[in-house]
Amino acid sequence: MTSEARDGGAASAPRTLAEDLRARDDEALARLLRARPDLLSPVPTDLTQLATRAATRTSVLRTLDHLDTFTRQVAEALAVAPDPTPYTALSTLMTGRPAAGTGRRKAGKAAEQAEAAGAAGADAQAARNAAALPGGGIGGALPSPEVVAEVVAALPGAVERLRECGVVWGTEDALRLVRTARDVLAPAAGVVSATGLGPSVRETTAGMSPGRLQDVLADAGLPGTHDSVSALDALAALFADPDALGALLDGAPEGVRGVLERLVWGPPYGEVRDASVAVRAAEARTPVQWLLARGLLLPSGPHNVVLPREVALTLRGGRAHRTPQPSPPPVAAVPRTERTVDLTAAGQALTATRVVTELLTEWETGGPAVLRAGGISVRDLKRTAAALDLTEPEAAFWLELAYVTGLIATDGELDEAYAPTPAADEWRQLPAARQWTALAAAWLTATRTPGLVGTRDPKNRALSALGPDLDRSLAPQVRGRTLRLLAGLPPGSAADRDSLLARLRWERPLRAGTDTLRTDLLTWTLNDAENLGITGRGGLAAHARALLSDGAERAAATLAPLLPEPLDHVLLQADLTAVAPGPLIAPLAETLGVLADIESKGGATVYRFTPGSVRRALDAGRTAAELQEFLTTHSRTPVPQPLSYLIDDVARRHGTLRVGAASAYLRCDDDSVLAELLADRRAAGLGLRRLAPTVLAAQAEPTTLLDRLRAMGLAPAAESADGDVLISRPDARRTPPRTPPVPVAEGAPTPADRLLGAAVKAIRAGDRAATAVRRPPEPGAPGGLPRTPAADTLATMQAAALTGGSLWIGYVNAEGAASQRVIAPVRVEGGYVTAYDHNADEMRTFALHRITGVAELADDPA
Repeated sequence: MTSEARDGGAASAPRTLAEDLRARDDEALARLLRARPDLLSPVPTDLTQLATRAATRTSVLRTLDHLDTFTRQVAEALAVAPDPTPYTALSTLMTGRPAAGTGRRKAGKAAEQAEAAGAAGADAQAARNAAALPGGGIGGALPSPEVVAEVVAALPGAVERLRECGVVWGTEDALRLVRTARDVLAPAAGVVSATGLGPSVRETTAGMSPGRLQDVLADAGLPGTHDSVSALDALAALFADPDALGALLDGAPEGVRGVLERLVWGPPYGEVRDASVAVRAAEARTPVQWLLARGLLLPSGPHNVVLPREVALTLRGGRAHRTPQPSPPPVAAVPRTERTVDLTAAGQALTATRVVTELLTEWETGGPAVLRAGGISVRDLKRTAAALDLTEPEAAFWLELAYVTGLIATDGELDEAYAPTPAADEWRQLPAARQWTALAAAWLTATRTPGLVGTRDPKNRALSALGPDLDRSLAPQVRGRTLRLLAGLPPGSAADRDSLLARLRWERPLRAGTDTLRTDLLTWTLNDAENLGITGRGGLAAHARALLSDGAERAAATLAPLLPEPLDHVLLQADLTAVAPGPLIAPLAETLGVLADIESKGGATVYRFTPGSVRRALDAGRTAAELQEFLTTHSRTPVPQPLSYLIDDVARRHGTLRVGAASAYLRCDDDSVLAELLADRRAAGLGLRRLAPTVLAAQAEPTTLLDRLRAMGLAPAAESADGDVLISRPDARRTPPRTPPVPVAEGAPTPADRLLGAAVKAIRAGDRAATAVRRPPEPGAPGGLPRTPAADTLATMQAAALTGGSLWIGYVNAEGAASQRVIAPVRVEGGYVTAYDHNADEMRTFALHRITGVAELADDPA
């Protein structure tokens, strides 16, 4: 509790939330606005408007959703307590209270039985605690002294957090929950609250006849009253008295205890036949009828009964919750070797950069088309996954990661498609460690959720990769908090998933549907962190710790020594393969990717040379001599003779057939090749006919003709109208400059300290203006401000800017129109004053030489 709250007495207790806010200092108001940034949009004009906005349902619900479990339990306890509630009564609701009278007599007997049965120590104490409650422990044992001590120690901090966020106000002797929060958290008819309590006696008996109320009083052993209000008060007082309730339950028949045990901790509703039929004590035949006759159960419908809140609280020993949770559950550590974690994560980080590079290469000449609803089709996702040798969920993850990093985007053309962005070229030139930090930093803050790809939205529409409906504002919160919890473990330790989930649930309890999403997000976070190289074998790597605490530069410096240096050579094998024993430098990897096909990936990459891959390099404009020189330069082993023969053979046949546009024609200096082609049945669909001994005409398009001839094992080349060989290397496509997608924030962003200071100052000034009275004018200036010298005006303005005070000024504008205004000066310099103008409700600048008079505002004594 704050010192003001502890020292405040009944005489100084605020009557409204606005009065409570008015009594707080600027730092307390800044903490309120920091905890609830939605209150700043727009900036409230005064504290009354701030209090009104803080009590709106939407804002209160958002605030309650961000409380930890114990703080929310405290708010729930206040919701079932009288309004206002003393701090001592709140403490009793959180810890329980000892019973007296009949309960204590039973405690001795129960303790003897427990000790006779062999219970000792804590078991005997639990038995004594349980038996001390009305009904001989129907509500279970009271919390242990250790738990009570934890609750007592944590309770002041929880109350202070509720006060800071404006959910609780008042003094220690009169704590109040804002009405909206009470409406949300308190049990109501037909609604089960988190405490498991039902509505009060007064709420449950709203439709009961006065005669029936008097019958219940008589059967409960109470004297009759003259009206229903006093009858309800007497009944509530009976149920709230542990001794009186215990005495009433002493005469209960067998079975009553079982009914109460099922309802006492919730849900408080039960289903019976003829619940609304009035039953007198003398006519009761069943345990439920015995309870209904005495009002210990009350009808809530034709076939439903409810346990009144007062009865349940007394049976519980005054506790609002069965298990208070004052401290977060610990995260169970799973030991790992620190070096193993770091090396495993570093290897996966290198794999991550390689996979993204391969994705960019795959989409280099143009990616899949954009669906009308956004994203890519299932077919394109499967095709990309097959090209990258990944599963579809893995491919969706890497696609989304490249998207949020700004490496791929839509090209904006008429037939819109995805392609790498100009930023992708810059990213590919970075060292591997810097590439990884760019990917990891984007993943941490992204609200895109690849795990949802393939699922369906509430309208039963499939969610596609790169589609518009994959943002979840909870995702970066779960990722960030999970990694921070892992960072709190000893280096090299992994965490048990169930304990992580329990900790996340304690820190922010969510509604059922959202909690299911959080469970999925935790699973996806752990998997994605492992794939991305943030964790290794479940433990947080050293470079990821550096990223969380010190930023990207430090993370890259930590990761770089763990990564192998890029190589500038390969090992050529006699079986037409090349082995890259590690990552290759970018130019070598790019050229080798054109000249050979990747056969296997891993720590070492195996490339295979085929006639098709060599032809691909020749089509890209390379000559046989250039290819031989390239291999000789970059191989640590001699170029095998079979590989040299392969290159020379493909080069010799490359371009012997020339394809041009007639629709299409073929030209070859060797007429025997054309004769063989005409006789080949596989060429029947091309519509070939001889125009000259060395020229054939075709009915197919040139591109189709090229593809068909290559499929037949030939090596044709395209030629221009001038007879020159056309280089068929496709041009790399790039989108216009694109910015990465902006994460979808949950609510308003947290304001900066400078904005908070200015907002508090403006709110204070507006409140003073709204609650202030003007000082009487000086003699000689009736009804108006006195004229003040320029020096006095300047000094008064500077003093108000320092203290945050508000001033009453007379002002003459450039047109000569005079007016009087209430302003709150913020800055005075260069002959001008920048101030909040309460008349215009905005920040304005006033020329000092145009101010005719100035006077301070005095607080309204009322």
